[in-house]
Amino acid sequence: MIKRLLDKFNIHSKEDFWKFVWQFVKFGLVGVSNTLISLAVYYAVVLLLGVEHYILANTLGFVISVINAYIWNSKFVFQKKDRKHGKSFVKVFVSYGSTFLLGTGFLFVLVHYWNVSEMIAPIINLLLTIPLNFLLNKFWAFK
Repeated sequence: MIKRLLDKFNIHSKEDFWKFVWQFVKFGLVGVSNTLISLAVYYAVVLLLGVEHYILANTLGFVISVINAYIWNSKFVFQKKDRKHGKSFVKVFVSYGSTFLLGTGFLFVLVHYWNVSEMIAPIINLLLTIPLNFLLNKFWAFK
């Protein structure tokens, strides 16, 4: 079973394994920048336009952070070589959007049904959404 999983991830040596790990670390670094950008946009819009626009602020933060993710993931993490960006750009939005929706649902379940603290639940949520988003980007969006 582990051999099949390693084959799916194209890991056939220690060098392949460490390349995969390093790629995941770089993906995480891009994720940190996405989070900071999303929060900066969110707070800027809320402060400039008022609290009643928090949904707009959240949506703008999401869109701008996914654009950032696409740029950095295509150049730094997955090193996209071809110049056809349209299809992979849409796939990145779908990947991030689906994990955003899945994560939101999981967050709700953690807090409302499993009684996990609102402060801890987002951290647990990241344990699901980050690896899933990495795999979607690696094997679908940037394949």
